[in-house]
Amino acid sequence: MAPKTSIWLPGALAAALAGMALTSASCAHGGAPRSAPVAAIRVDQTPPSLRYTGLYDQVAEAGIFLRMKGFADAAPRADPDTILAAYRRENPTSNAELIAFVEHWFVFPPDAAPENRDENHLSLADYIAARWTRSLADSRSPPPHSSLLPMPGRYITSGGLWREQYYWNTYFLIIGLGDQAADLKKEMIDNIAFMIDRYGYAPTANRSYYLSRSQPPYFYEMVATLAPDDRASAYARYLPQLRKEHAYWMAGADRLKPGEAHRRVVRMPNGAVLNRYWDDRAAPRDEAAVRDRAIAARATRPAPEVYRDIRAGAESGWDFTSRWFGDRRSMETIQTTAIIPIDLNSLLYGLEDAIAQGCARQGDGSCAKAFRRRAETRRAAINAYLWNEKLGLFDDYDWREHSKRGAVTAAALSPLAAGLATADQAARTALRVRSELLAPGGLLNTNLTTGEQWDAPNGFAAVQWIAVQGLRRYGQDELARTIAAGWLTNVSQVYAREGRLVEKYDVVTMRPGGGGGYPLQSGQGWTASVTGALLRTYPEFSRLAEVKPSSQSSK
Repeated sequence: MAPKTSIWLPGALAAALAGMALTSASCAHGGAPRSAPVAAIRVDQTPPSLRYTGLYDQVAEAGIFLRMKGFADAAPRADPDTILAAYRRENPTSNAELIAFVEHWFVFPPDAAPENRDENHLSLADYIAARWTRSLADSRSPPPHSSLLPMPGRYITSGGLWREQYYWNTYFLIIGLGDQAADLKKEMIDNIAFMIDRYGYAPTANRSYYLSRSQPPYFYEMVATLAPDDRASAYARYLPQLRKEHAYWMAGADRLKPGEAHRRVVRMPNGAVLNRYWDDRAAPRDEAAVRDRAIAARATRPAPEVYRDIRAGAESGWDFTSRWFGDRRSMETIQTTAIIPIDLNSLLYGLEDAIAQGCARQGDGSCAKAFRRRAETRRAAINAYLWNEKLGLFDDYDWREHSKRGAVTAAALSPLAAGLATADQAARTALRVRSELLAPGGLLNTNLTTGEQWDAPNGFAAVQWIAVQGLRRYGQDELARTIAAGWLTNVSQVYAREGRLVEKYDVVTMRPGGGGGYPLQSGQGWTASVTGALLRTYPEFSRLAEVKPSSQSSK
């Protein structure tokens, strides 16, 4: 039985798209938007924690929010100076007074979009279809003085607490959209291009409190989806943004000596440059200040160092995991900035190769040659420092200790997805992944259990997609299919029991995952999109798309 069209583009989504006006970002000629109404909007780039000095700290210390993101996302009812003047005048001291004050002066978003109980009867495929129509948003006219940053086009939110357009999530959200959603897909890509043009990089998401960091650089992969049979043509159209993003990640590299680091670049002992995650602030995150303060209080290092490493871990998208912990067990030993991650450097290899292709298509031979050289130099450095011969897979590297981390993680599949591994490396990586990360419900993020959401027993949709794509690229089709089958079975079984999709799954017990320091979020975008994309890749599993919730399921 062939999979339903609704898996990748439901009629409901097509109708929703038709009913919403397209923006100037979705022009017929391709390329990033040259101009947009939002370009003229004056943006306050100050995060709420600095805009509301004193008030924000008191709210965080009082612990009146389970997660500070609700306060960070709140829309003020007046300009910040007026609110601060009232705060100093009223001087709330008790929690009750503080709660009354913030409720008077701010409009708070709900913690999560409500699930539609009328969808309790839908098949998995149709539930995914309905999910897209619920999650369309735009930020062309953000509330005055709020943390939301304007962008020219619509986007699909990740769901729950995640109301913004997140950078790396965007790639995993658009892969499940069909050809009839080409306008929406392009608007989402052009939103990222707009951010790169405006800020010089793509921040974690379109919030002022995310402007101090980015996320895994998947922009070139997004662009490639616009012309999958002629990637170079798409790269050529977006070449200014690709080059600007590369410059952001490489800023400061030219003046480094071996053993030195600056922001996101590290000069290795052999003179090559590799990259790390970083954040330009060393303070508690606006969206998670309560948790960050508690972690820093338990640590033995100065609090600003801990905050920087927490923020750098957040830039990685893997927030959080034993990959970043000094002792591989506990958050208070986090040392993200000391680690050269294999997935980040694989993506930057892909970005350099994409720029070389785009330059060649434009006839700029000098640029093409320079970026091919950069890509090959990075590949050599990855092989020198990040290939773990003993484990037989790609690893992370501690540049301060001059040692490999010895970590078995799904990030080891990133070089396969980027196409920089040799056939032998891919085969050995597949063997190690099969023996230590393969589980009944998909692929484990890591082989360690710490209680953090990016460690065992959890798996995320993004990891499954990277793994499947990388393994298929190197002819490891049987393992790729096994991972996809486990994930699709996991997602469909949880949906049958609970009538919902979630952001992460326990791939061992095939139940919703845990960890993260916040309640599990439902209706998750990348779960829906990757599930749809895998069903399209493996139509033999289409029967799982017809699964419906049991009569006992609840949302």
